[in-house]
Amino acid sequence: MIPKLQIIARCSPEDKLTLVRRLIELGEVVAVTGDGTNDVPALCEADVGFAMGISGTEVAKDACDIILLDDNFSSIEKAVMWGRGVYDAIRKFIQFQLTVNVVAVTVAFVGAVSGGESPLQPVQMLWVNLIMDTLAALALATERPTPELFNRPPHGRHSALITWKMWRHIGGHSIAQLAIMAWLYYGGWRIGFLNYNEPEADNFVAAGPIGLDQFQFLEKAYEVRRSTVVFNTFVFLQLFNELNARMLGDELNMLKGITKSYLFIAIFFITAVVQAIIVEFGGDFSKTTHLNAQTWGLCVGVGFVSIPVGFLLRFIPTPEDKIHQPQTEASADESELTLIEASEAEKRPRKSSRAKRNDEIEDAMVDNYFATPPKRRTAVGNWAFAKRVLWQVQVIKAFRKPLPRLISGSHV
Repeated sequence: MIPKLQIIARCSPEDKLTLVRRLIELGEVVAVTGDGTNDVPALCEADVGFAMGISGTEVAKDACDIILLDDNFSSIEKAVMWGRGVYDAIRKFIQFQLTVNVVAVTVAFVGAVSGGESPLQPVQMLWVNLIMDTLAALALATERPTPELFNRPPHGRHSALITWKMWRHIGGHSIAQLAIMAWLYYGGWRIGFLNYNEPEADNFVAAGPIGLDQFQFLEKAYEVRRSTVVFNTFVFLQLFNELNARMLGDELNMLKGITKSYLFIAIFFITAVVQAIIVEFGGDFSKTTHLNAQTWGLCVGVGFVSIPVGFLLRFIPTPEDKIHQPQTEASADESELTLIEASEAEKRPRKSSRAKRNDEIEDAMVDNYFATPPKRRTAVGNWAFAKRVLWQVQVIKAFRKPLPRLISGSHV
């Protein structure tokens, strides 16, 4: 009955409880509103129970999950909107964090294996973790929800936390960022103006032949400068990817509504300023060195590549996410029984359409008879039935009487 059910009127507490339990067994997420003691079993059994704060009883308030202080059902709409907003904020942060984790771990591991030392130094990794865990969480999780969240269906009980579109974002950005990191780490010396040895190499060349000490110094300066460029580009890649992480679907305008998120804008620029301070003035503490204007332009420009990459990734089709409940053991047994009945029905001799129709009518009559068997009335029941009929007759007569007239002739 549940798929066709719309309204249950004058039902008992057992009926409400049975309805909630059956809906949960079917994989639905059930919310129940109530204000009386009779609603307590359904409020306790439901996934979310709403009780009335003004007209509700204390028992109902104790049994529910959320109390509507103003007894206004529009508050449920706000609760749903904020609930979806919090859920989306968690997914945005996971989408951003997994991308940073994949790239950072891969760069640190591959760089340490191939070069003997990780391109990202410990202090640099701490700053990356601070961006990833604290600042990104504040930026992505503090955006206020909008009524546009109601334009999509709700998430099912068994829907995945990380959707296919999120995996597309994580995988696409990870591959693009790893390719950029490899290019800067292994092939950056081939770029003319991105000479990792300058200006130290020019000074030594002008002074004369280079000895062993000078060579070791140049090699160390080369490693520090290369590590600085890789670290700076990596941070700006994540900084611009933070804009992509604001959208979970195929929305092309990743800056939509950003003017209302003042905290996001503030964190974005604060992160960029602190990154510049660490690079230019960190020195031995952060294992960084000064970068000229051309190198800074390259780092910021390459970091901006995250924006067009995110734009192009949205055109890649993804499979549909499953939001329905997977087949349970009970449903599997029922399907097996249905198959057995179907196979047995095929073995039986076929009947004509009229004979089948007559059998269906007889079966329906028998089912209805046993479903609602006739009850034998007692003497008290007969008298109550007669009083009810007389009362209905009196009500009908009262409505049929003409309206009384006043002295002026008008109706009351």
